[in-house]
Amino acid sequence: MQIERIGTVRAALGECPAWDARRGLLWMADCRKGLILAVEPASGSTQSWQLPAPLGSFAFNGDDELVVALKESFALYRLSDGSLRTLAGIGDSHPNLRLNDGAPLPDGSFVAGTMHIFREAGEPPLGGLYRLDTAGRLTRIAQGLGVVNGPGLHPDGTGFYVCDSSQRKIYRYRMDADGLLSDREVFVDTDTLGSAPDGCCFDEEGGLWTALVHAGAVARFDADGRLDLRIDLPVAHPASLCFGGDGLTDLYVTSIRDSGRLSADGPLDGALLRVRGAGYTAAPRARCAIRP
Repeated sequence: MQIERIGTVRAALGECPAWDARRGLLWMADCRKGLILAVEPASGSTQSWQLPAPLGSFAFNGDDELVVALKESFALYRLSDGSLRTLAGIGDSHPNLRLNDGAPLPDGSFVAGTMHIFREAGEPPLGGLYRLDTAGRLTRIAQGLGVVNGPGLHPDGTGFYVCDSSQRKIYRYRMDADGLLSDREVFVDTDTLGSAPDGCCFDEEGGLWTALVHAGAVARFDADGRLDLRIDLPVAHPASLCFGGDGLTDLYVTSIRDSGRLSADGPLDGALLRVRGAGYTAAPRARCAIRP
C-alpha cells in the first residue's frame, strides 16, 4: 500500500471527510476552528469556509448547500454567499456538551450525535443521537451515548452503526422506516486494540472501517465484527476516513494535531492522508435532501 500526504492542510481537529465525485474534491472539517475545507487531491489546492466554532459535522445538501451540526443546533449553510439558516436545537445545553459526528441517510435526512465530556463518575451524558428529517424536523432517536462518532446505515440497510468513543464500542441497532432505533447490541469492542473507535465508513462488500484514534491506525471489520485488516499510519491520532478518487478505491484519512484533549506534534499530525492499494471500493454514500 502507498500512504501519502495530500496538500498542506494541518488541521487542529480534522474530521468528516467526504468525497465529492461531481467536483473531484475531498471535503473535510477542521472542527475546532469551525472550518469547512475542500481539497483538490492532484494539486493540493484548498478552499475554505468559516462557520461558528466548534463545528460537529456536515453533509452535502444539494449543489450549493451543506447541512451542518454546530455546537447545539442544526443549520443549512449556503456555500455561495455564506448564509446560515438555523433549523433546530437539541434542547440540552452545557459547557462540555456539543454536537459531533454525523452522516446522511439514504432517504435524504441527516443524523448526528453529541459528545458530553469531562463528566463525573456515574453522571449520565446529556444529548444523544438526532435525526433531522427532510422537512427540517429534529427527533432524538437514541440517548445514553457519551461521545458519538461514525454513525451510519449499513449499505444493505440491515443495521445502523454508532460508535460511543467514551465506551470504546461500536454498537449496531435496528432502524425502522421512521428512522427510530431499537435492539442495540455491541458489534465491536475496540478496547482490545488499544483505542476508541472514531469516524467510520463502509466499503461495497459491507466491511466497516474505523479510525483507531489512540493507536495510529485504521481498521476494517467484516459483517461479524471480526478484524480482517489493520493499516498503521504515520500520524498519532487518525480521526475519520472515507473512500474517494477515481473508482472510489482511495482511502482518505483525516487526523488530529490538537483537539483540546488529544495532541501530537509529528510532521504529519493534522494532515490529510491518502492510502492507495487497500483493495476495497466505497459503498454508495447518500446526499441530504433537506428542504424545510
